[in-house]
Amino acid sequence: MDDLTAVRELHDDVPELTDDARAAARARLQRAVLQERRPRALSRRLVLRATAAATATAAVAGGVLLATDADGPRMTALSAAEVLQKAAVRARAARSGVPVPRNDQYFYTRTFITRTYDKDGRTRTWTDESWTSVDGSKPSRREEHGKVHNDPPLAENEVMAPPTEYAALAKWPTDPDRLLERLRMDTREDDRMAFMNACQFFVVPRVMPPGLEAAIFEAVAKIPGIRTDRDSVDALGRRGVAVSYPKFDFSFVFDARTCAYLGMRSKGSSVTYHGRKAEHHDWYHEVSGRLELAVVDRIGQRP
Repeated sequence: MDDLTAVRELHDDVPELTDDARAAARARLQRAVLQERRPRALSRRLVLRATAAATATAAVAGGVLLATDADGPRMTALSAAEVLQKAAVRARAARSGVPVPRNDQYFYTRTFITRTYDKDGRTRTWTDESWTSVDGSKPSRREEHGKVHNDPPLAENEVMAPPTEYAALAKWPTDPDRLLERLRMDTREDDRMAFMNACQFFVVPRVMPPGLEAAIFEAVAKIPGIRTDRDSVDALGRRGVAVSYPKFDFSFVFDARTCAYLGMRSKGSSVTYHGRKAEHHDWYHEVSGRLELAVVDRIGQRP
């Protein structure tokens, strides 16, 4: 009997594997291959079991992420689109506990930011607190990198895009295809615009109606060219995976094990102007993690 026949017969004798079980077997096979330099040999039965499960798993397009521990995989082999799909599932199951805001209230946020400079690895951190008018009709107090900004109300002809009002957000589609069209701002195949608008939902605080956050992740998963960064760490030091769009300065960061949304990562620099010419220097990467989001009645009030 050859090995392929043995694999087929073995697969016929066992129940259909779940996706998680297949991923775990594939990870064990990967680990076994990496450990073959060691003197301890694996049994033929173990190799056949791992091979059968791995053979039953479809190939994954795009970048592959593998991370294992003694109890199984911390993350299965996922493309950027798959990370976003899992994030969407988690978003639908999660309950924020934040009440529906009235337009005359404020979003209170407390955010931790870590900035790491590319040149020397130097790190700076901030914990910012902000009070943002829900509909923009009132002044807001925004703290950014430790500096307080008192923002005036929106002018009569100004609007937030995407909106922060709950009633306006409730009109946005939760079907991923329709939402992607909306994110593209009717500019046809403008994927950069779509990714930028998706990021804006998380840069500016808002309470999203049921299904909208999940739909955003699903819509971004449909954007061609999205990719993963396997070695991202969020502002609180949690191991994550970043999902980004080529040549765009913002990325989503998701938990490397659960795919829960953790925060945003961005790239920036200091700028010195020489007349009309801008000189960029001190490039850095920055990650932010929201510690708290609540709805309060006035500036200065904390939950």
